[in-house]
Amino acid sequence: MTSHTPEYAPQETPQEFARRLRLPFGEDISLLQRALTHRSYVNEHADAEEDNERLEFLGDAVLDFIVGAYLYNHYPEMAEGELTRMRSALVHTEQLAAFAREIQLGEAIRLGHGESQAGGRQKPPILCDAFEAVIGALYLARGLNAVSAFMEPFISGQAEQLQGQTKLQDPKSQLQEWSQARGLSTPVYRTINISGPDHARIFEVEVSVSGEVMGIGSGKSKQLAEKEAARQALDIVGKQDIL
Repeated sequence: MTSHTPEYAPQETPQEFARRLRLPFGEDISLLQRALTHRSYVNEHADAEEDNERLEFLGDAVLDFIVGAYLYNHYPEMAEGELTRMRSALVHTEQLAAFAREIQLGEAIRLGHGESQAGGRQKPPILCDAFEAVIGALYLARGLNAVSAFMEPFISGQAEQLQGQTKLQDPKSQLQEWSQARGLSTPVYRTINISGPDHARIFEVEVSVSGEVMGIGSGKSKQLAEKEAARQALDIVGKQDIL
């Protein structure tokens, strides 16, 4: 008599999942099992362990740090505002769900029957939460270095794509497009202050559109100050939100 696995059961065990991705859980495989357990499974199985929500909470914080540290170290010329926007783009729900699909995480998630029948293995919120939970479990089992090693291929590839996007790369062009689309004048940049010694000048620049000051930026060169002023203007008009 052959055994039959219900169609709603996961297609991979935690051990198989860890082995396929070479995740170094070792004897801590119960952490990974918890990370792969959705609350709908716990609701249907009285003997099930804790669901993955606490690990998801931890993984969210770990990801913020890991991604932030990566961007800080790999993009030394990028301003704080751009770093924040890129980090947000890398850790938002749809992006983490895309990472989860890359590693076929849905095949290993333990879902309740109803949630599985409803296509839960492909739902972005469930995939995102499980991905964060796996990160939380990996952090507890092996620390930040293990998480960094696992995440770096995801971050590096996607960060390069984001860095090439106009929204992150050229705020002056974006502000000009915004003003032209509304029949306003071309942005005008004016240096309003220069401070510091000759070897460490700080330039302060304001940008105006149709006579209205839209933003003020500072930097070690006029170009950097102009970009920061344009970025501030875009933040005000809400046109540089990449989410």
